[in-house]
Amino acid sequence: MISRFEQFSLSVSCIYRYIQKIERVEMAKYGLKGPHAQCLLAMSRYSEGITATELCALCDKDKAAISRTVAELEREGMVIREAKNGSMYRALLKLTDQGREAARQVDERAKFAVEKAGDCLTEEERTVMYRTLGMIAANLQTICAEGLEEQ
Repeated sequence: MISRFEQFSLSVSCIYRYIQKIERVEMAKYGLKGPHAQCLLAMSRYSEGITATELCALCDKDKAAISRTVAELEREGMVIREAKNGSMYRALLKLTDQGREAARQVDERAKFAVEKAGDCLTEEERTVMYRTLGMIAANLQTICAEGLEEQ
């Protein structure tokens, strides 16, 4: 019999693998990689701009990964850096028109995928699922922050 841990971790891994595939397919249209999708979507919510530090927190990525992603998005003309208070330190990252269009298309495809994936759920089941996933994520974060060695 499969344990709850195995069932949970296999399901989450499977879902994540398909999310990555969708991101890869969508970003390939722009000559980019899957991880760029999260950054584009996150930045699209901040028309006034967002700092790299804020983007790290939103995308749950380390500074080096965000730095590489932003540099690639800049090279492709999708992001610009805007000086903040006359300094490029903590510059604001903003999507260009091309970046906004790419983010819009990725968002559209993501909404479609989420809608299709959840076709079998009622609105009540969907609400419970998202609330439950949020609680599980928060609990796992607490467990990891406290240290697994102590358990």
